[in-house]
Amino acid sequence: MVRWNTTSVPGFILMGLTDSSGTQLVLSMLFLLIYLITVLGNMGILLIIRLDPQLHTPMYFFLTHLSFLDLSYSSVFTPKTLQDLLTSTKSISFLGCFTQMYFFIVFGAAECFLLSWMAYDRYVAICQPLHYPIIMSTRLCCALLASSYVIGFVDATVNVLCISQLPFCNSNVIQHFFCDTSPILALSCADTYEIEIIIFICAGSILVLSLITISGSYVSILSTILKINSTAGKKKTFSTCASHLMGVTIFYSTVIFTHLKPKTSYSLGKDQVASVFYTIVIPMLNPLIYSLRNKEVKKAVFRIVQKSAGSR
Repeated sequence: MVRWNTTSVPGFILMGLTDSSGTQLVLSMLFLLIYLITVLGNMGILLIIRLDPQLHTPMYFFLTHLSFLDLSYSSVFTPKTLQDLLTSTKSISFLGCFTQMYFFIVFGAAECFLLSWMAYDRYVAICQPLHYPIIMSTRLCCALLASSYVIGFVDATVNVLCISQLPFCNSNVIQHFFCDTSPILALSCADTYEIEIIIFICAGSILVLSLITISGSYVSILSTILKINSTAGKKKTFSTCASHLMGVTIFYSTVIFTHLKPKTSYSLGKDQVASVFYTIVIPMLNPLIYSLRNKEVKKAVFRIVQKSAGSR
């Protein structure tokens, strides 16, 4: 048996999503369109919030960084995926593979906590409106944001250091379209049980802590909404967090389905579809969810257009 260690592996081969040239062409066109919408949508959100002073609030401060994360997250995978679909070269270097994995984990973990801080922001705004400016101060918002990135970098460092030290045997073919943890663990000839436990604890802790924050916030929000007498008041209050709730549901459902399970239950077809959804599709959906369903963003766009037209 040929045994490779971390110093002798020249690189990996990404098998991608399909072997059919016709399907590859269709997917490349579809992914390119999605990526362009993702870039334009998230850049648009960043620009609107930057230009409109009325959106300089904690909620939109977090939304700015959510757009930045989605843009970065999508850019980790999509360009390489497009290259593999359009060319016969599907190789990726050892360093390139683990760099991709590293930033995948950084941005994914940071987004989990960023979504939870956005839920906490909605809780304070709805349940403690009089204290909102004091509680959600600039200092607290910056501290919460910094904690998201710090946890993401720590989690990524632990995961990548553990996996990169494994020996790889016989095959360097990754049955996926990017360097995810499960298909790379499947290539190792060593016992990966302990590393799987470490990865499970890290990923599980991030998901549990962020979901506890989100669940606790929304339980309190729901309790407050139910105490409102008028139906119109209930709808207006709920509308302020409807976009966030939709984004959270879509993101967490696919991430939990894909990652919180052992490598033995890795399913090529199902996991690839779920991975495409949360790595390529969700970064496109978030700006649409937070703009099309958000009256404040629509009003901000109208104000910016009016201001631009007036200056001309």
